[in-house]
Amino acid sequence: MPAEPILPPIVYVRGYAGSQGAVEETVATPYMGFNTGSTKARQTWTGDIVKHVFESPLVRLMKDFGYRDVYSNGAVRLKGSDAMERPVVIHRYYDEVSEDLGTGERPEIEHYARGLDALITELRAAWCEHHELPESAFRVHLVAHSMGGLICRAFLQNIALSSAENRAAVAKLFTYATPHGGIDVRVLGNLPGFLTRNNMDNFNHGRMREFLALPPGTDVRSLNGAIDPERVFCLVGTNARDYEVAAGWSSRAVGELSDGLVRIVNASVQGAPRAFVHRAHSGHYGIVNSEEGYQNLVRFLFGDVRVDGVLEVAELELPTKVRKAYEAGKPIKASYHFETVVRTRGATTVLHSRTVAENCAIFRKFDEMLRPEGGASPRMPHLFSTFLDSRWRSDGRSGPLVFAVDVVVRVPRYEVDGFLWMDAHIEGSVLHRETIVLAAVPPAEVGEEWSIRHGSNPLSTRPTPRDAERVPDADRTEREAADGALVFRVPIDPQQRPGVRGALRVAVRPCG
Repeated sequence: MPAEPILPPIVYVRGYAGSQGAVEETVATPYMGFNTGSTKARQTWTGDIVKHVFESPLVRLMKDFGYRDVYSNGAVRLKGSDAMERPVVIHRYYDEVSEDLGTGERPEIEHYARGLDALITELRAAWCEHHELPESAFRVHLVAHSMGGLICRAFLQNIALSSAENRAAVAKLFTYATPHGGIDVRVLGNLPGFLTRNNMDNFNHGRMREFLALPPGTDVRSLNGAIDPERVFCLVGTNARDYEVAAGWSSRAVGELSDGLVRIVNASVQGAPRAFVHRAHSGHYGIVNSEEGYQNLVRFLFGDVRVDGVLEVAELELPTKVRKAYEAGKPIKASYHFETVVRTRGATTVLHSRTVAENCAIFRKFDEMLRPEGGASPRMPHLFSTFLDSRWRSDGRSGPLVFAVDVVVRVPRYEVDGFLWMDAHIEGSVLHRETIVLAAVPPAEVGEEWSIRHGSNPLSTRPTPRDAERVPDADRTEREAADGALVFRVPIDPQQRPGVRGALRVAVRPCG
């Protein structure tokens, strides 16, 4: 039998604890929330609650991948521990803030980032000793929730807080619901810098630029070259309703386009892949203790192929009266919502969901896509980025990696000559609805390339890959020199009039 692969250690970094009571509750638990599971999940289209046992990301990593914690005889043990085979380590940075275990004083976020650097240094020595490998071979995955992602970014981006060797050792960073763009509320906008109680100013843009070592005026979502954005994955929550902190006042203050605390637009960094799931920031319906979160986590950490889908719109047919007005020279404005849901074969949850009902559909204007001004590139909807693993299958089978993509195009508004066009207009009208089944076929031999099979079912909600057809060679472009991707195009043909014509551009490339 082939030897088990050496998987990198995982360091988990928890989120913000607002009160001293929350700090004490946090430090009283061994895994600081990473062990919290859930036994119910809301069906978003009905509101009914169904039972689904999700053990927790920690337990699942142990069951599925053989990871172990580093606790022994009531203490953290790294050096000489058998857990170094595949360790999960918790960065317990709140211990020193505890009145029971520490001083009760809150240091700045820079201090927590230095603590992460020290932890990785100790972990590197213990792991390399166990595996009898040079320290240059050490790699680590960082997994962070909420403010934990900002601690990881401070460690990576502010070179005064960490060593070059430890920064280079970070193979991947996965963030759940991190306020990469700060925290905004309806009345105040971005949290003002004078709100310093319990380090609340960590989410203020000015303060963030300080600990991230960003130049003045830089977008706080910028990684500023510290790490390749492709090695970062941002999981974005879209369920504000079920965030119950502060008796629901947080979600009301932040607004619907959020997870109840972090606005959708603020939950990712520039250039990084991301996925949207209908989960709240924390709680029983929280993003960390969810099957959706776990499936995205392990596919990103351990997957060996990345698949991106972009809807290339060639034609968006206008209704007859609107088209005639356009041909008559009247100014026309049209806007569209693009919905997408990504599911994998055998899974009980979705990997990615952007819909109007969940307040996170992709919005584009007609001109952005088909008549960009000033030489700008067309802004086509990037529907999804997902990761697949040909080496590990939860069902134990081999063969194509099958997933389905729902594509829905809705028309929110037409405007003719400055007036909303309401004649025969139906709010949220659907121009296109289709489920495309994609099968990513791994190479059969060394040196061969991935291929894609696809089938289409515009009506069924339970598509199968049995009738999928191999994409003809004519539909595949040459390998893209920029990133080595193989690109396939699945035709999108009008189902009605007015309708949509174009292609789903599927880019497949190895990663790891």
